[in-house]
Amino acid sequence: MSSSLTERLDRLLPQTQCGQCGYAGCRPYAEAMAAGQADIDRCPPGGDAGALALSRVLGVPAKPHDRSRGEHKPAMVALVVEADCIGCTKCIQACPVDAIIGGSKQMHVVIEDLCTGCELCVPACPVDCIVMLSAAGDA
Repeated sequence: MSSSLTERLDRLLPQTQCGQCGYAGCRPYAEAMAAGQADIDRCPPGGDAGALALSRVLGVPAKPHDRSRGEHKPAMVALVVEADCIGCTKCIQACPVDAIIGGSKQMHVVIEDLCTGCELCVPACPVDCIVMLSAAGDA
C-alpha cells in the first residue's frame, strides 16, 4: 500500500471521523481504499462529489455514494442545550475529535471550530440536550 496514495485519498475525505464508512475514521478508510479493500462509495459526508474525486485518484469507474450508509447533508455542528445538560460526560466520550469540553456534573460546551458534525454525540446523550445546527449558522 502506498503511503502517498493513502495521503491523497485521506485529504479528499471530509475528516468527520463519523464511522459511517464502516472504518474507525477517515484515515483507516483511506488506507483500505489504497490497499484495494474498500470501495469509493462508502462516505455519506463526502457525498457523490467525494466518491467522484476518490474514483479519479484511484482510476476506477465513478459511482454515487452508497445511500444505505447514510445521506449526504450540509456541514453541521453540535450544540449543547445548556439548560438541559446534566454533565454526564457521555458526549465527551463519544466525540472522536475532542470537540466537547466540560467536567463531570458540569455543563458541556462544543468547540465549534473543532466539531466535524459527525453526530456521534447525539445518541450518546441520555437527556437529548444536543442539537445539530447548520455549520453556516442557519439552523
